[in-house]
Formats: sequence, structure tokens, C-alpha cells
Amino acid sequence: MNDQTPRALEPADYVEPACLLCGEPFGEPEHFRPVPMDRVRARLDELEGRRDFAGAERQLKYWLEEARMGRDRRGEFSLRNEMMGFYRKQGRREDAYHCASEALALIPPLDIADSVAAATCYVNCATVYDAFDEPARALPFFERARTIYEQRLSPADPLLGGLYNNMALALAQLERYAEAMELFARAIEIMASKPGGELEQAVTWLNMADTLLASRGAEEAEAEIQSCLERATALLDAPKAPRDGYYAFVCEKCAPGFDYHGWFAYAAELRGRAEAIYAGA
Repeated sequence: MNDQTPRALEPADYVEPACLLCGEPFGEPEHFRPVPMDRVRARLDELEGRRDFAGAERQLKYWLEEARMGRDRRGEFSLRNEMMGFYRKQGRREDAYHCASEALALIPPLDIADSVAAATCYVNCATVYDAFDEPARALPFFERARTIYEQRLSPADPLLGGLYNNMALALAQLERYAEAMELFARAIEIMASKPGGELEQAVTWLNMADTLLASRGAEEAEAEIQSCLERATALLDAPKAPRDGYYAFVCEKCAPGFDYHGWFAYAAELRGRAEAIYAGA
């Protein structure tokens, strides 16, 4: 005679087997796992400060995959923006353009089209296009970002300073020099009011010197060009500017500009400062 007494249910009878990769039951939605963006950015700063660009790229790709697996669309959006800047600085046009396209595609599902975060993405995209000699493609993104920033931010917000500087570069490339000079001046005014804004001011003064040369020529604008270069030098030499990885990056960024204007010794000094910082990192 068979025993018909019902047995007690065991977990295997009612729990779906878990995926070995993600640990979630098959057929069930994964739990939301946000990416720790503050920690990611701090690590990127550290790696880039040591010029470990391969390591920085690995970090970005690792966390991008983590954001995807953790269903963190905002994290993915932030990472795409970080990757845009990284690939732009590395001169990797196609990778930067791909990340720009992916970041823009995330704005509608996140429902953030008129937010400051979206405006910052527009600035990043525009800066990428301008860096790779497409200022006409960049300008509409700068204009969209400007509309949002000017509506939502304080007039003295550093984000506006960065926007004005980068937008002015695109305008200068399009030979809209008067508009470019006006925005450069506004960028300097904003950054001069902020503690630690010396390096950004130095970059903008150098950009102004380039624009004066392009618009009026070396002879006519000589005095103003020299004044811009002297102001940039004073800011780069300021003792309170931290001699860190970002300072080294700015020195490398500015050195070719000083070379362009014939300040060869100072350009060499800036490169030396950058090398010393990287060597001690």
C-alpha cells in the first residue's frame, strides 16, 4: 500500500533557479543597483592624474556594464557623459561621438529634457563636436544648454562660466568674433568670483588671445594679445592654485597656446610643471 500523505514543500518546489551571473531568479526583474558615481569620479581623477588612461577606460567600461546590469539608467547617463569627455581628451573621435549619441538617447526615457543634467549633456556633446572641428554642429547644442542654464541657474554659477567659454570657442571658429569675445568676458567674470577659479580663467584668457589674433591680426591686436597672455600667466603662477593632476592637465592644455604666440620658454616651463606632477603622482 502506497503512502499518500502529502509531503512538505521544499524551496526547490517553488523558487525559480537563480542565474549564475546576476543571482536573480530566471524570468524575474533584476533589482535596481545604482552606480556610486562619486566614487567612480574620484577613481577616474586618480587614474588620469597618473596618466593611466588605459586604467581609466577600464573603469568607465566596467561601471557602464554595472549600470546596465543594475538597471541604473541615470548612472549609465552619467557614465556616458564622463566617457564623452574622456574620449574627447584622448582624441578618439568615433568613441566620443558614439557616447554622445548614447547619452542623448537616454534623455527621453529619463524624462529630463529640460533639466540642468540634460543641459550639461548638451554642453558635453557640443564640446565634443567643436573639438573635432564641427562648430556648426556644436552650436545648436550650446544654445539649448544656454537656454536651460540661464533659466535654472544663478547668473554666477560655474556651469554657466564653462558654457560661455566653450560656446565662445565655437563662435570664434565660425568667425563670429564679437559674440565670442563677449562670452569669454562673461566666463571670466563668473570664474573670477569663485574660489579656485584661477585655472579656468587662465584658459579663457588664452582663448581670448587666440580670438584676437584670428580676428584682428598680430600687429593690430598686439598689445591686447600680450595683456591676455600676461593675465593667463599670472593665474597659472598663482601660489594658491593646487599643483595636482588637474593643474598638470591645464598646463599641458595651455602650453601649445603659448607656443603659438611665441612664448616658447613659458610653454616649456608649463610642460615641465606637468611632468613633475605626473612623476610624483
